[in-house]
Amino acid sequence: MDKAFGFDTVVQEVQRPLLAAKIEAASARKGVGLVKVFGRRSGFIALQASLASEGVDICLIPEEKFELEGPCGVLAYLKDLLERNSHAVICVAEGAGQDLMHPAGEPIPLDEAGNPLLGDIGIFLKKAIKAAIPDSTLKYIDPTYMVQAVPCTSPDHIYCRVLGMHAVDAAFAGYTGVMVGQVNSHSVLLPSSVITQSARKVDVNGRSWTRLRAAIGQPLFRNSTAPARKKQPA
Repeated sequence: MDKAFGFDTVVQEVQRPLLAAKIEAASARKGVGLVKVFGRRSGFIALQASLASEGVDICLIPEEKFELEGPCGVLAYLKDLLERNSHAVICVAEGAGQDLMHPAGEPIPLDEAGNPLLGDIGIFLKKAIKAAIPDSTLKYIDPTYMVQAVPCTSPDHIYCRVLGMHAVDAAFAGYTGVMVGQVNSHSVLLPSSVITQSARKVDVNGRSWTRLRAAIGQPLFRNSTAPARKKQPA
């Protein structure tokens, strides 16, 4: 499906904490703004929110594994950013970096519904940054419940109404076990089993993630010969 209902609203609302993190970080010497957003298994919100914002310097998502330590790690790049710009903003999806918080080979525990019990990557990064850069001024923002309790934007309101109308049409037509969605701008009925069989993931080799990395100049945070990308002018 092209998108889920509420996605545009969340991306729009996440701009507020990202802007607050930018202002707080820029107001202090070696200021770091750290914002944790939705994204247990996929990083679409972090990706799109970072692309929409002009202040994000590092974006971390579950699909892209990263190193924290070492010359190619996040901390080394963050130190370089602070030396060059005196401040930095990090947007991290809640499911990112889970492998860093669990010993190698140890399975991630599951809850009663079968969902992974995630470690708090926000607190984990906060402690790691303060330990590696003790003279930094770090502001950590977790807007999880703030972005859930807001009125939807006009495009999402219209999208929800359209989905509701087509759902009623499908019910009167006798269809069951289906979901209404939008594919290539067309409203369609899709089997629920197909929709729920797997989580949709960000393609880290695709255009959207590549576009974000090019826009903010983010390198690969792992041993690689790929050069860091230059940040494009606004």
